[in-house]
Amino acid sequence: MRRSTGRILAFAMCSLLAACKQSGFSESSKNAVEPADWSLHGGGYEEQQFSPLKQIDAANVRKLGLVWSHEFGTNRGLEATPLEVNGVIYTTVEWSVVYALDARTGKVLWSFDPKVPRSRARTICCDVVNRGVAFYKGKVYLGSLDGRLIALDAKSGWPVWSALTFDQSQSYSITGAPRMVNGMVLIGNAGSEFGVRGYISAYDAETGKLVWRTYTVPGDPAKGFESKALESAAKTWHGKWWVAGGGGTPWDAIVYDPQLDLVYTGTGNGATWYRALRSGGQGDNLYVASILALHAGTGELAWYFQVTPGDNWDYDATQPLVLADLNIDGRSRKVIMQASKNGFFYVLDRESGQFLSATPFVDKITWASGVDGKTGRPIESTTGYAGMEPVLVSPDPGGGHNWNPIAFHPTTGLVYLGTREGTSYLHVPNPQWKSDTSNWNLGNDVRYEGLLLQKLIDAPAGVGKLVAWNPVERREAWHVVLPGVESGGVLVTAGDLVFQGTSDGLLVGYEASDGKKLWEYNAGTGIMAPPATYAIDGIQYVTVMAGWGGVPGIINPPGLGRTKPGWGRILTFAIDGNAKLDVPPFGHSDPPKPAIQMSASHETVHEGGIQFAKYCEHCHGINAVAGALPDLRYASAEVHKQFKEIVLGGARQERGMPSFKDVLNESKVRAIEAFVLSRAEESSHPGQ
Repeated sequence: MRRSTGRILAFAMCSLLAACKQSGFSESSKNAVEPADWSLHGGGYEEQQFSPLKQIDAANVRKLGLVWSHEFGTNRGLEATPLEVNGVIYTTVEWSVVYALDARTGKVLWSFDPKVPRSRARTICCDVVNRGVAFYKGKVYLGSLDGRLIALDAKSGWPVWSALTFDQSQSYSITGAPRMVNGMVLIGNAGSEFGVRGYISAYDAETGKLVWRTYTVPGDPAKGFESKALESAAKTWHGKWWVAGGGGTPWDAIVYDPQLDLVYTGTGNGATWYRALRSGGQGDNLYVASILALHAGTGELAWYFQVTPGDNWDYDATQPLVLADLNIDGRSRKVIMQASKNGFFYVLDRESGQFLSATPFVDKITWASGVDGKTGRPIESTTGYAGMEPVLVSPDPGGGHNWNPIAFHPTTGLVYLGTREGTSYLHVPNPQWKSDTSNWNLGNDVRYEGLLLQKLIDAPAGVGKLVAWNPVERREAWHVVLPGVESGGVLVTAGDLVFQGTSDGLLVGYEASDGKKLWEYNAGTGIMAPPATYAIDGIQYVTVMAGWGGVPGIINPPGLGRTKPGWGRILTFAIDGNAKLDVPPFGHSDPPKPAIQMSASHETVHEGGIQFAKYCEHCHGINAVAGALPDLRYASAEVHKQFKEIVLGGARQERGMPSFKDVLNESKVRAIEAFVLSRAEESSHPGQ
């Protein structure tokens, strides 16, 4: 018995040493730590993005090196938080494809492609991204872009069951990660930009049977209301809001408190963006832009808090929700925290929904002058809303903070988050707007030009920061200025380290107490997702998904600062890691030149610009300056030869370029092509 045990231990040590060598780090990194998985989104039910691991700390983080990496071969955004369970990483890439990789070596164990129809790219707001999976009792759970909730066997990747969560004839999508609650898997949806009605659903984790569904906004009153809460909410709406769906989609944040047995979710903007168009300019429009607390067993509303009543600026309240216990005014409070898009940091009592505080965490907020200290209701500025008149408002629709996860350190009491400072957007409601739920349904007028356009161009560029925020003292503790407006999600550890990725492709480690930069690594492309950390065989690892995309990557608005589109990959680090990263070339180094000559009038080019802004810039960039996806200014003569077949005939639909034959004709396509060629000509002379 002893001899057998000895042989087994000797064999295990040899195997471990071989794995260390294969993975690209030396044996000297193996200081003993307790095994610790990263099996829940956000690291735990509280979603604090905090790890108690501290093998990697401020003293040795300079020795952190690459252990392994894996290329996914995608130029789309990678936004997933990887999960690690029993030595296996589960993550997602573009088009809702799932990967299982060996956490020690990066070897692909299996992958699953749900085969989402590429034509759905037209009705997905912000790139064909996915923010990760859930894990529970040997199954991996995926929400696919086309609305399927799929349970996969964790060992093989084979589907166990699949449930359709929405009507696929409508412009819904799923980009968020599912969450596990009491043997149920919860999933929300997106699509407010196209005109849908939001809801969150709970399914039995074993069978895929629907347990409950809670709508976030009221539907057509003539069809009755699903609950008293929705009947009450309908009194805050006016006109025929249900024609455009109402919006309020809970497209990201879902958090669970096991002690209170409450589920918390944030809801999105209304449909359309502008209250004058969707609700006659009246009412709070519950429950858009709100934080909802639901009874986990039934989905019944326990309480709500509307962050932006009557939202008019795309200020979703879907940003990460973090649970913590804080000492406020000498009393321990169970709180829920959110750095909202609207620029205010909210602290609420998560038992009752009582408003505790809301403090600006960005410098420039023009839509509101403050928040009522008793009710938490924002005080709208006279310059922030003008009915159907154009208004230049800060923050922009990307918000003071967006979906990227934030982190809370229970010892320092600080929240660490990426902020978007000083951004502005020119809101121009369209008086001719008519609801069209098959296309972008924002209600804004993309044809503004002249002085209005110049007003937007002249607005100062924004600034990105990593901020350490004290939620009790309601102030910033420290900040670091970042190279671009956008930045990645955040991880904080008991080793007094904060990890965050940047738009220009660096993964950076900071000292949690003062923000001092201690370590950085060039990941080769911009990072939006948060890192995760875990321990296997006495070794602490840090893993991150790197891939530039999403709104900043595909719409590519001006003034972002330094960004780095590229091919997406996953990278894993440990102390003494010494693997090499070979980054494949990406993009263009020379100015574009028109591939063909095309005779077109000024009027045709102008019309093409309008159509491009309406249908094309959401993937190919504002003013045809692309980010991660193909830059049409560089399109070849062969592409121009097929231009009509691509745009109208769907010749490249399987590559994610859908047909627009239902909204465009040959004349408009010719105008778009003329505009693209004109932009290539203008861009071929940089500096002029």
